[in-house]
Amino acid sequence: MLSKILIANRGEIAVRVIRACQELGITSVAVYSDLDRDALHVRLADEAYALGGQTAAESYLNTEKILEIIDRCGADGVHPGYGFFSENTDFARAITDRGVTFIGPPPEAIEVMGDKVSSRIAAEKAGVSGVPGTTEFLSSGDEVVAFGAEHGWPVAIKAAYGGGGRGMRVVHKPEDAHAALASAMSEALKGFGREECYVERFLTKPRHVEMQIIGDQHGTCVWIGERDCSVQRRHQKLIEESPAPNFPDETRRAMGEAAVRVAEACGYYNAGTVEFLYQDGEFYFLEMNTRLQVEHPVTELVSGIDLVREQIRVASGEPLSFGQDDVERRGWSMEVRVNAENPAEGKFLPAPGRIDKLVPPQGFGTRWDGGYEGGDEVSQFYDNLVGKLIVWGSDRPTAIGRLKRAIREMVIEGIDTTLPAQLVMLDHPDFVAGEHSTNWVESDALDLTGVGGRLGGAAPEADAEAEPKVRRDVDVEVNGKRFSVAMWVPESQLAAAAPSGGGAATAKARPRRAAGGAAGGAAGTGAIAAPMQGTIVRVEVAVGDEVAAGQVVCVLEAMKMENNVAADVAGTVAEVKVEAGQAVASGDVVVVITPAEA
Repeated sequence: MLSKILIANRGEIAVRVIRACQELGITSVAVYSDLDRDALHVRLADEAYALGGQTAAESYLNTEKILEIIDRCGADGVHPGYGFFSENTDFARAITDRGVTFIGPPPEAIEVMGDKVSSRIAAEKAGVSGVPGTTEFLSSGDEVVAFGAEHGWPVAIKAAYGGGGRGMRVVHKPEDAHAALASAMSEALKGFGREECYVERFLTKPRHVEMQIIGDQHGTCVWIGERDCSVQRRHQKLIEESPAPNFPDETRRAMGEAAVRVAEACGYYNAGTVEFLYQDGEFYFLEMNTRLQVEHPVTELVSGIDLVREQIRVASGEPLSFGQDDVERRGWSMEVRVNAENPAEGKFLPAPGRIDKLVPPQGFGTRWDGGYEGGDEVSQFYDNLVGKLIVWGSDRPTAIGRLKRAIREMVIEGIDTTLPAQLVMLDHPDFVAGEHSTNWVESDALDLTGVGGRLGGAAPEADAEAEPKVRRDVDVEVNGKRFSVAMWVPESQLAAAAPSGGGAATAKARPRRAAGGAAGGAAGTGAIAAPMQGTIVRVEVAVGDEVAAGQVVCVLEAMKMENNVAADVAGTVAEVKVEAGQAVASGDVVVVITPAEA
C-alpha cells in the first residue's frame, strides 16, 4: 500500500482524497497557490507545500514546481483529482518516470481516451458507436460548414482534450461557424492547454447518461452503475442522480457492458467514466473521462463502494475488493453542485467572493462534500464549485424530498449560489417525471424568472472586502536553528505595529470597498459594464464601429467560463476602455456606445 500521497489539486476533491488517506493511514500532502494558503485542503492535510502564483497556470498547472515538491516531500503516489492534470498524459508520464505511482489509468489509456477523436475510433473498434462526427481535428470553420451541410444543423464543436462543457459551442447556422470555432479553440487552450477541436451532430433532446467503471491491474474490470447528468447549463452539470430515471434495465446492462468493452480496448485500469447520450431508446458513445468524476458520490451511495479508496488500492497493485456479481445497487441518490453563481433568472453569472458563513445540512442520508468553510474566499481564478450536497433515499420521490429539505436547511452567506435555481428544478413537473434533457435548463420549459442567488430571496448585503494580506520575509530561530520564513500579515496589523512619528513610513490599511464595484450605466444608455469580475479575453469592436443592440462587444472570462458582453443599444462605439488580458471588476464600464438617433 502507498505510504504518502500528494494531491495535485485543490478544493473539495483535494479534501475528499485527504480524508480517504486518513482512513487508510496514509500521509497526505497538499499543494497550494498564494490565494489558497489558508484553504480547507491545506488545513486538513498532514503536510502542505507552496506552489506560488495565483492563477491556475502559475500554480496548479506548474508541472516543474509540482515535480519538485514530489521530490522534496518523498511522496510515493500522486492523486490528480479532476480537472488540472487529471487527464494529462505528459504529467502522468512525468510522475511514473520518477518511479512514483500515478493514481489513475496508465498514460497510454489517457492518451487514447483523452483525445475525443481517437477515443471515438477506439470505441468503434470495440463495437460501441458514437454520434456521427469527424475523426480528424478541425483546421477551419469551413469544415464545420461542410459537416453541417451534410448532417444537418445544429452541430456541436467540442474540445478534443478536456471536458465539463468547456471548449464546446453549438452552431445553429453556417454563418456562425468560424466565430464559434475560434471561441471554442480559445477556451480549450486556456482550460486544457490544447486547442484542438472536432465537430459532431448535435442531438436536440438527449439525456446525458454515464457509466462508472473501475478496473485493477490484474485484468478485472467492472461496471458499477449509471448516473443521469442531464440537468446542465452551459454544458456543465447542476444535478446528478443514480440510477437514471425511466431507464430500462436491459439498456443499463447493455450500456455497462459497452463501457467495459471500451475500457478494456485501451488497457484501462483504475476508476473511469464512459459517457453516453441517450435518446429515443438508443445510446451513443460520447467520450471517456479517464479520472474520477465530480459526481462520483451518487454512485458511492447507491453501491456502498468507496471509489477513492478503491482507486488507491488499485494504484497500489491490489486487486479489486469485489467482482461484477458482487455489485448491488440500492435506493436512489441525488447530488446538487453548489456553485458560486447567481442564477440571475437563467443567466448563471459567476459570483466569486468571501463566504461569511457556511453550515451544511445534517440528517439521515445527507452528505456534504465541500472545499470551503465560513471565512474562506472563492476566487475568480479557479472553478466556482463550493461543494456538493448529496442525499440517499429508498426511492426517487424520497430522494427528491430529502434533497429539497437539505437545500432549505443549508446556510451559506456572503456569496450567491445556484441553490435557489436547483430548488426550482427539483420541483418542476418535467424533472419529477424524469422527462428533462440536456437542453432543458436553457429552454422555455423552465421558468427562472425572479430567481436570484440567495435562498429565501434574501438580497446580498453590501459587504466589505476581506482585508488584504501583505508578505513579509522574516528570520526566526527554532531550537537554536535559524530559518527564513514568509509571513502573510493583514495590512491593518502592519499599520498598528509600525512606529509612529518620523522614521519609517506607517503602513496604511487599504480602505474597504462596498460590494458591487464601479457603477455601470443603466440599461439602454450605451455604457456597457462588466456583469462580473473577470479577465477580458477578446475585444470585438473598435472606436467608430457601428453596432446593433445585442451584438457582442467583448468576451469576459470568469471562473473558467467565457461570457459574452453585449451592447444594450444600437449606435456607434465612442470609447473602448479595456484590452485583452485586462482584469475588470463587476460593474466596470468596458465600452461606451453613442446611441443611434431614433
